[in-house]
Amino acid sequence: MRVETGIRVMAGTMVLISLALGLLINKWWFILAGFVGVNLIQSAFTGFCPPSSLLRKMGLED
Repeated sequence: MRVETGIRVMAGTMVLISLALGLLINKWWFILAGFVGVNLIQSAFTGFCPPSSLLRKMGLED
């Protein structure tokens, strides 16, 4: 799996988890979905994505 694909999987998973927690536990969990969205937007403009270094260390290819 490539790093770019791993980032998409990680972001999608985090959004789904935050939506489920927001609906079932507390509405404050929706902030996590917002944070993931803002991080995706900033990485599109800057090219810097913090999870990418983690995924590279886990062995995903560039």
